[in-house]
Amino acid sequence: MLNFSLTPEQIELRDRSRRFALEEVLPIAWHYDEKDELPLYILRRAWEEGIMNLTLPRKYGGRGWGLLECALVVEEISAACAGLATSIFDNSLGAEPLMLTRNGKVREKYLPILAKEFKLICFATSEPLAGSDVAGMRCKAEKAGDDYILNGTKYWVTNSGVADYFSIFATIDASQGHKGIAAFLVEKGQDGVTVGRTIPKTGQRSSNTAGVHFTNVRVPAENVLAQPGEGFVMAMTTFARTRPIIGSFGVGAARTAMELAIDYAKKRRAFGARLSDFQAIDFKIAEMYQKVETARLLTWKAAWENDSGMDPTISASIAKFYATEVAFEVVSEALQIFGGYGYTRLFPLEKLLRDMRLPMIYEGTSEIQRVVVSRYMLEGYKPVMPPVEDFPLLAKHDVHLEKDTVAWRCRICGHTHYGPEPPEECPHCFFPKAAFRKVWPR
Repeated sequence: MLNFSLTPEQIELRDRSRRFALEEVLPIAWHYDEKDELPLYILRRAWEEGIMNLTLPRKYGGRGWGLLECALVVEEISAACAGLATSIFDNSLGAEPLMLTRNGKVREKYLPILAKEFKLICFATSEPLAGSDVAGMRCKAEKAGDDYILNGTKYWVTNSGVADYFSIFATIDASQGHKGIAAFLVEKGQDGVTVGRTIPKTGQRSSNTAGVHFTNVRVPAENVLAQPGEGFVMAMTTFARTRPIIGSFGVGAARTAMELAIDYAKKRRAFGARLSDFQAIDFKIAEMYQKVETARLLTWKAAWENDSGMDPTISASIAKFYATEVAFEVVSEALQIFGGYGYTRLFPLEKLLRDMRLPMIYEGTSEIQRVVVSRYMLEGYKPVMPPVEDFPLLAKHDVHLEKDTVAWRCRICGHTHYGPEPPEECPHCFFPKAAFRKVWPR
């Protein structure tokens, strides 16, 4: 039996996150967006409040929450500022390879540190010339005894300017594609690690994003997260377990845009009436709510699958591309209700619009998610109905469906023939009897 009720503990976590969002994030969100700067103290406060590192296992001192709890927290923070929600959740993304690795030494060393101290860890697969094409990375990992030497650049790395640790994916041989990819835990203070300038972005400007360059950086064997050939699977598994939460970024921001639009529509008057008295506006609001609710349910489903030990890959992709795309639509429609005021920087809609353009790109573009889903549908999906050539289109006016009725269907044009044997030739398309398949009885 399905149950969409939250537990008392989940409700407390959601409410605590909501208070944090309203009291600490919202008042400074536009200020730091204008400055194009990450307020690091907010991340520290999130850590102190227990709303960061939610998925770290209890055995290492973490809270051991699942993705559903992450979805609750991220929706609330994103409702106040999607950029800060991105930087807060980024620790879960960066730590995921540590939880997936088969290397017990690196897990035992770093996970307790993340649980007990305010430390930031980021995740890097993308490069200046390799974003969605993870297998196309060029950052080089060269074997040196039991260690590896890293050379190259990772790009679009969230929190890299403030992170203490990096989960880095690199290749031993670019010509091997995904088979050459390995993963490593690198510390910021190591010789040869250089963090680039903050990348100036259109939106989510209060979230730090920069490149990281490696010049002969030695990674000891105990810091290898995935051996060559295992790194690509680790990266894809990480995305499957974090993509549902990208949906929550969209749900939170869209919910805020919807609430602002409702408030404005009730108060703004035009043509002698409130905007909410016009059916065109009412329909927009109804569709906003439908999209927010649907996006949340898809996100929760993907998170629940992960927490239940199921493979969430397909649900995660659906949740990500649906929730992020409808978030942009909801914010755009809310801006339309505000009219010219919505387009100014004096009202909150323009920041929401800028912030919501990014989730359709990071952690796999909407196009990549459609590739994932379409491949599953074409290659892995198990249909309930029979193939079209076996479909029993039996017409009552042609024959009574007695127990001994036999029906044959032309695989070319769909004509149904009744009789113990198929016709020598189809009367419609003239294909021979070999084109017919028995469709009844089954």
